[in-house]
Amino acid sequence: MNISPKKGKRVVFMISAGIDALMGGILLLIGFNLLPVDLAQYGLENWQLILFGGILFIVGMAIVGYNLSRLEE
Repeated sequence: MNISPKKGKRVVFMISAGIDALMGGILLLIGFNLLPVDLAQYGLENWQLILFGGILFIVGMAIVGYNLSRLEE
């Protein structure tokens, strides 16, 4: 099965962005105290987790959506 280098790059970007979105979602759940993980012992506050998790999630989903819309090229 021959995949063009352009499609191969897009698949790699989608996998990477999907993992970023997943990590962002987990950080958001921790920040909103829906997962019982206490990261305050490491010096992180909830607002920092929510900010960083939200940015990771939004950017990851945007990259996945963009690459899914461009697969036919």
